[in-house]
Amino acid sequence: MAGRLDDELAAAARLSEEESAIAPTVQDEPRRYQRERPRSLGLLLGLLAIVGSLVGLFLYAFKPAAIYAAPVEKVASGSALVGQKVRVEGELVPGSLKKRDQPCEYRFTLKGGGAELPVRYPQCVIPDTFRDVPAGGVQVTVEGSLRGERDFEASLVMAKCTSKYDPKTHQVTENAASTP
Repeated sequence: MAGRLDDELAAAARLSEEESAIAPTVQDEPRRYQRERPRSLGLLLGLLAIVGSLVGLFLYAFKPAAIYAAPVEKVASGSALVGQKVRVEGELVPGSLKKRDQPCEYRFTLKGGGAELPVRYPQCVIPDTFRDVPAGGVQVTVEGSLRGERDFEASLVMAKCTSKYDPKTHQVTENAASTP
């Protein structure tokens, strides 16, 4: 039985020698990784270049669609914004809302920060919440562009609702600024 065990051990030793001749040694491992590393680095750099160029393309393509938000006083006094798309938020000056039928347009004035900005909205439809309240307090956001020094032409008018919903009483109450 001891002879048989010796034969099996010798056969296993021969097999391990043959496998070690075929398989890379532990010393070969760093070389194998060194060969793959530049390829992985190149792939990573290529992907980063593609992602960077896509981000740059989006930023360049969407820049004309970006809207600059500015307060009333900056738009009313700034000729640097002439021709740019601008979003302005302010309060409607009470009594300034005028409608003209031919051609259909609305004209009104926004105030904020001690300045006033006349606005021309060349469309017939305005939001339901956009009303000229004698007590004031109607907050309005307009988007459009400054045509001249003080000539703002709006392409979109949004009015904030002057009432608030109170979940405790389950009732709609008027905003304090809009009640006389």
